[in-house]
Amino acid sequence: MTAPANIAGGRQFDVCNGDADGLCAVVQWRLHAPAPARLITGVKRDIGLLERVDAGAGDEVLVCDISMDRNRSALQRLLESGATVRYFDHHTAADVPVHPRLESHLRFDHRWCTSLLMDAHLKGAYRRWALVGAYGDNLAEVADALPCDIGNRERGLLRQLGEAINYNAYGDDENDVWVKPAQLYETLIRYRDPLDLLVREAIGGDLIDARRADLKEAAGHQPCWKNEHASVTLLPDAPWSRRVIGCLANQLARAQPTMAHAVLKQRRDGAYVVSVRAPLASPSGAHALCSRFGGAGRAGAAGIDRLPAQELPRFVGLFSVARWGAVTPPG
Repeated sequence: MTAPANIAGGRQFDVCNGDADGLCAVVQWRLHAPAPARLITGVKRDIGLLERVDAGAGDEVLVCDISMDRNRSALQRLLESGATVRYFDHHTAADVPVHPRLESHLRFDHRWCTSLLMDAHLKGAYRRWALVGAYGDNLAEVADALPCDIGNRERGLLRQLGEAINYNAYGDDENDVWVKPAQLYETLIRYRDPLDLLVREAIGGDLIDARRADLKEAAGHQPCWKNEHASVTLLPDAPWSRRVIGCLANQLARAQPTMAHAVLKQRRDGAYVVSVRAPLASPSGAHALCSRFGGAGRAGAAGIDRLPAQELPRFVGLFSVARWGAVTPPG
């Protein structure tokens, strides 16, 4: 990690993925360091967010849960323009820049997510929000083991909230989601304790109910291909499927932890969106597979934004013979 020089004044920008992990990481930071900041976020697959930032000398940019590989040129532009950047992320990155104004908090171990990186940086100050982010990022076992002054019932509520926030980030665009991620953030940041949010705001329960209904719709679609090691499920193009594709992939991974799972949804242009989950028992290989088709992600979970229809047989072929192995933790 390289610590940036301290910069007083200037504008502040918060840039994050619109899923549970990204939003909960920013919530933790802004509870720790309240300041008026411009939030730049979007749906789950809206990754190239740093292109939207016009920061310059004296400005500060917080980046949470978006691929450094996908944003490398924009990151370099911001650093060259004089901005200070704090970058928290767990997606695979091939080459991390070293710069006096870049503070990097990166871990590529499958047991970490961005909310947990922020939690470690802030020494557990907003642990309950970190749990929401971790549960939303399908790290239930890790979150369950994280010390917190709440009981199992409360942990269950935080898990439901995290999974619902994560569900809300999926869609081809913001017209598919129930609440735009930036609008949802404005509700989240009002609460130091996410359990209070569940009591006082209807949106938490509404998203939990909507997720449950969409998963019920998805349950009627059985795998179109399956062997003893992996399964492929194809969903039709519909608003519910655009929202639930990632949740279904996570659900299948938890239900059959020794198998790999791919959930595909046909796009309006005839290509496919793909969510891949490596076996939870050996969470490695998802990023390597998806990157061969222009996708990105993490060792345990990755995706492809646009898989041409003619590439579908090749994808299934490679998926069927992929080797899934345990991640070696970084030294």
